[in-house]
Amino acid sequence: MVIMIDNTILNVALPTLAKPKAIGGLGATGSDLQWMVDSYTIVFAGLLLTAGSLGDRFGRYRALTLGLVVFGVGSTLSALASSAGGLIAARSLMGIGGAFIMPATLSLITNVFTDPIERAKAIGVWAGVSALGLGIGPLLGGILLDHFWWGAVFLVNVPVLVLALAAGYLLIPESRDPSAPRLDLLGAGLSVVGLVSLLWAIIEGPSHGWTSAAVLGGFVMGVAVLALFMLWELRCAAPMLSLHFFENPRFSAASAAITVTFLCLFGTIFLLTQYLQTVLGFSTVKAGAALIPQALVLMVLAPLSPRWVRKLGSKVVVGGGMVTVVLAFVTMLTLQVDSSLAQVILVTMLLSAGMAHIIAPATESIMGSLPREKAGVGSAMNDTTRQVGGAIGVAVLGSVLSSRYGAGMDKLVAAGIPSNLVARARDSVGAAVGLVRDDPAARPFGHQLVDAAKHQYVTAMHTSVLVAAVLLLVAAVGVVRFLPAEARPPVVPTPVGVGPVDLVPAELAADVAMAVKQDD
Repeated sequence: MVIMIDNTILNVALPTLAKPKAIGGLGATGSDLQWMVDSYTIVFAGLLLTAGSLGDRFGRYRALTLGLVVFGVGSTLSALASSAGGLIAARSLMGIGGAFIMPATLSLITNVFTDPIERAKAIGVWAGVSALGLGIGPLLGGILLDHFWWGAVFLVNVPVLVLALAAGYLLIPESRDPSAPRLDLLGAGLSVVGLVSLLWAIIEGPSHGWTSAAVLGGFVMGVAVLALFMLWELRCAAPMLSLHFFENPRFSAASAAITVTFLCLFGTIFLLTQYLQTVLGFSTVKAGAALIPQALVLMVLAPLSPRWVRKLGSKVVVGGGMVTVVLAFVTMLTLQVDSSLAQVILVTMLLSAGMAHIIAPATESIMGSLPREKAGVGSAMNDTTRQVGGAIGVAVLGSVLSSRYGAGMDKLVAAGIPSNLVARARDSVGAAVGLVRDDPAARPFGHQLVDAAKHQYVTAMHTSVLVAAVLLLVAAVGVVRFLPAEARPPVVPTPVGVGPVDLVPAELAADVAMAVKQDD
């Protein structure tokens, strides 16, 4: 929950961070804002597998405790940062802490709840509790930004972390992998370098140019290093991530579903937060409150999704959830510069209804397809797919929006607005609004600049959302094709002297036996 609070509360603070230092911001550029999000997620995603392996070897409760402490230190340093670069560095430290927190949560759940049905329920509750952060974060962020400086949105993590440390000490049992596998340090290093290079190229593409030597070099380096990572994992005696896990369609299809879903989700939330505050003009509190119904829907429906899985199977539930999210993205195309709060709430509630039927079933598929002693690696893989997908989503959809928005704003030069003003306004819609507010030279063109910036942002947002919808629809087709159904018959009490096979047709007994074998 604390990690979700941090992600959503930062999104609410992004427009404030873009303001000049003289009026309480950090003067962050559009690229800075993306790196404030991605510096955390890149470090987080790059270290997850290593942190999961350390938890399996040395103890998952210890890993969780270490992560909470580091996350708290990073939160404090983030609140005290005096520049965009300093905040990006502090967010990276928070990523290290988060990398130890997340794998420990699911691996502990998997080792406590060993029955598949109970495990599915527990993971549903896990997903629902994380949704609390989705609702609390934006609203709390809005309240804090109205009454305090922007650093308060990071300090709010500290009391939650203290509570988590105390509750963990009293309630969480220790567990570890008895085989104590060796650490794959080379694999960890390759994964970090590859992801950072690739995502840097995606984020900086609009500003440097997609065909510039730096961006192309970043792409080449990222792809090459990630290829080396996969080759090393295939040859390593104790790999950080055994690529043979992907031979199980339950594992690979569920991982793909989560990756693409969170790619689209993180990217659209990044865009939607700025739309609410800068285009619609909502206050930070109102923008946060607008997302509470979304969190409530997810919190209620996610724990209920295992029931539908037992009746219909993961294929139908996950695939249906992804199609629902696609429909939510399509409805986002109706959002305009004058849309109502009710319209925004309906769109986001539909989005969360779909997410509720993806997160828990897909996560349970990943965790249920691996041995319990490898729960840390399984949890880390689940979290890696989320964070890598989320980082790529912010980078890709943010870059699509930036490119489309900038190209649209360039047309204002032909309309008679000085090119130097257009150049400053094309960085982001927040920059355009701030320019008119703070620069007397821009005020004669104020209405024209702001109106054009808002319309161009909405047009660019529609393009980004359409890209997300297409990507998710393709992924949904893949899930329906490859994810095993996993629908199971209800457990029937066995009468004395009668074997379970005597109670069901031979064909069904064979199917059940195969399902149990795959679970084992």
